[in-house]
Amino acid sequence: QLRIVQSGGGLVQSGGSLKLSCAASGDNLDYYAVGWFRQIPGKRREGVACISRTESGGSSYYVDSVKGRFVISKDNAKNELYLQMNSLKPEDTAVYYCAADPSNYYCYDNGFPSYDWWGQGTQVTVSS
Repeated sequence: QLRIVQSGGGLVQSGGSLKLSCAASGDNLDYYAVGWFRQIPGKRREGVACISRTESGGSSYYVDSVKGRFVISKDNAKNELYLQMNSLKPEDTAVYYCAADPSNYYCYDNGFPSYDWWGQGTQVTVSS
């Protein structure tokens, strides 16, 4: 059974950078579509970036609001997922979650599919 533990996050000034990490155990992330999501209090959780399963090409997808600023990556040897966030803006402030699901061959297909495995969430706060 997959277990995901997040790390990273914190407080940063506008324009700064942060890196989020998710360490997986119990199964190989290579067989999962993986992604990063974020949620602001009172709003729905939204997808940010994702990577499809390796056997499906392993392509990445970014929502327009983070394209060119965030980079999602995966280290198969370490079984870890990352989100490098650059040029952060106050509107990026949210609780960020990593997610994985082996039944999703593609991490995005006219929308983010549902994900069954989630990290515990980590707060990212960007001050203006």
